[in-house]
Amino acid sequence: MTPIESNPQAPPLHTSFPGFSESAIQRLRVYGTEQSVDAATQLFARGDRDVDMFVVLDGQLEVFETDGQGAENTVAVLSSGQFTGELDLLDNRQTLLACRAMMKSHILRIDRSNLKQILRTETEIANTILQACIGRRFDIVRYAAGGVLLVGLGHSADTIRLQRFLTRVGHPYRMLDADTNVDADALLRCFDLDHDQLPVALLPDQRLLRNPSNVVLADALGIGDLRDGSKTYDVAIVGAGPAGLAAAVYAASEGLSTAVIEGNAPGGQAGTSSRIENYLGFPTGVSGQELSERSMAQAQKFGAEFAISREVLRMSRCGTNYVLHLEDGNPIQTRTVVIATGARYSKLHVPNYDRFEYSGIHYAATAMEAGLCRGQEVIVVGAGNSAGQAALFLSQTASHVYLLARGPGLEATMSYYLVQRILTAPGISVHLRAEIVELEGGDQLRKVAWRDNTSGAVATRAISNIFVMIGASPKTTWLCKDLAVDAKGFIITGSEAGADGTFATNQPGVYAVGDVRSGSVKRVASAVGEGSVVISDIHRYLAAQDYAASRGPKQTDMSRSLHYAGSLAEPAIDLQTG
Repeated sequence: MTPIESNPQAPPLHTSFPGFSESAIQRLRVYGTEQSVDAATQLFARGDRDVDMFVVLDGQLEVFETDGQGAENTVAVLSSGQFTGELDLLDNRQTLLACRAMMKSHILRIDRSNLKQILRTETEIANTILQACIGRRFDIVRYAAGGVLLVGLGHSADTIRLQRFLTRVGHPYRMLDADTNVDADALLRCFDLDHDQLPVALLPDQRLLRNPSNVVLADALGIGDLRDGSKTYDVAIVGAGPAGLAAAVYAASEGLSTAVIEGNAPGGQAGTSSRIENYLGFPTGVSGQELSERSMAQAQKFGAEFAISREVLRMSRCGTNYVLHLEDGNPIQTRTVVIATGARYSKLHVPNYDRFEYSGIHYAATAMEAGLCRGQEVIVVGAGNSAGQAALFLSQTASHVYLLARGPGLEATMSYYLVQRILTAPGISVHLRAEIVELEGGDQLRKVAWRDNTSGAVATRAISNIFVMIGASPKTTWLCKDLAVDAKGFIITGSEAGADGTFATNQPGVYAVGDVRSGSVKRVASAVGEGSVVISDIHRYLAAQDYAASRGPKQTDMSRSLHYAGSLAEPAIDLQTG
């Protein structure tokens, strides 16, 4: 048996391989180098980093996946006008596929620096490249081409954690449940593994990771860290939820060197939403993961760099700059900091809760979680929009959804359209003034009891999955002690912090946006707005620093200058006071 084998049902991924027009190729010639290669010449191998883009001028290239044992599966055959690459073109992650010439071919090789220039200046060509990259990654994930083989017990918290992480970062994988899949037993014997050593992740190069942490897995896949530890960024954004991603797009697109540090996976809490239906411009809705993946690609298009699965442990000053000390990584030095860490999920105070957390207790309702409880009864706890969206989404696959809310109604905390849909959905029953009082099970959750606080009656159901969506607390425990926070730990900004600007904190050059900010509106749209608007404040701050440095140490006055990349289109103002 081959540990990672081709998917026989996967069709060639040809739908995401458009071709450039002749006029586009003529424009691209300025950026590339023409080469002739013989048949069987390998242009790049799976696992390579910083792979260049190749455009076929004449001949054919084969894009294929490998399993580390010599087995190959053709993904696409490229002819004149078509080009190589997927989302690996936008960052330094390892490429998932390999490529070679099928015959003597004439190609245009475009290196990474010139590709970045194309993405910034050649709009039509850039759009073609980006759409193809996003489509190809979708296809690769869909058919698990070039991906990870995950072997574990389907109900295990660590197995679910790894599945969730790979899904959130958009990396292809195939899952073998050791409880039900006969191939899993064969693989365990092959590697001399016992069930108590699961889960394991088998990489295409045959490395075997035993129950890896998210950080270890991210590093093994080449998506974990920023490589240039000596660089000083204009702005470092902590958190890659909607606010952080919006800040990254606007900062990078306006010429600021930008680093984004995310402790888990891009998207934040919004990234776990099955469907966001009231976000402007998406009349049919958009999944949180799709929104975050496209936003990340958009930021990378403009040059933003990402450190994924890296927690910031603390922040310190270094002169006028800041240093972010990362978990298992190089410290990042930056001139300004945008804190967009969002919030962590609140938990229920019920016996055995920690025992079943992430193994029956979930904080997100995506396609992955829906697959775990297909045809089963489930419980959703909460009365906000996240709970309402989860209940509707899960009702499509679950046999029944019980929506539990402690309050007397849904209208005060949930959008009107959601309330109406829930009340008319045949597969959802709403239980108000209700709370879970008991969780039972052995190695996984098997039974749940909840109490009606009006009548005192207790109902018990054979339920193995509950979705807890009852709010969150701010992720601010890593912050320096000098940053002002309110009684609940949310960061104070603006006039209450003694700062100029709505998003400025009491520390110069440090800003807070999104859910982590005290007084913010906990909505995706408002978070995106805050993340985009804060960049104008950063431009003014950096321009003032540059002006003060150019005038000497005595000059500490604020200024605005058009010379700073991306600054507001306002006349330069000298606010020197003598």
